[in-house]
Amino acid sequence: MSKDPPEPKRRNRSISVADAISGALDPVLKKRGFASRDIINHWPVMAPPPYGEVAIPDRLAWPRGERSAEGATLYLRCVPGHALAIAHEGPAIAAAVNRYFGFLLVGQVKLSPEPFAPGSGKKTEKKPPTERIVREVGAAVEKVEDEQVREALRNLGLALASRSEPKRG
Repeated sequence: MSKDPPEPKRRNRSISVADAISGALDPVLKKRGFASRDIINHWPVMAPPPYGEVAIPDRLAWPRGERSAEGATLYLRCVPGHALAIAHEGPAIAAAVNRYFGFLLVGQVKLSPEPFAPGSGKKTEKKPPTERIVREVGAAVEKVEDEQVREALRNLGLALASRSEPKRG
């Protein structure tokens, strides 16, 4: 009767970025009043249109005393120009959040003084490198013997040069 040793845990599995950084984000979100990432992750789904695109939850402030009595105040960052609509539609937004969670979480919605710019995380298209940069990078890596290494270094050089081309006057 020989016992096989337990199979070691796999460490080479792929995980999502959200799972990888969840431990780092949770303390920050707790300081902002959020018990979990659900309201942040699912905001575009739970918020009534168009508020899922023009606003984002900033923090959740609980009233002093009982946590479940009145619900929390949800502070939203919004795109300039939508503040009046969000202030007017606050009860509808609170109802949508409460409906999503199935219990009274948000009692009222207020605006955060900090603005929100949608699409700020989108990447801009990069311009192709100039001929001068292509020549300079090519000259820098031409002495590398291994073709694959030379091509990798050329691609790296072009990528770095496109990030910040030095200004020459």
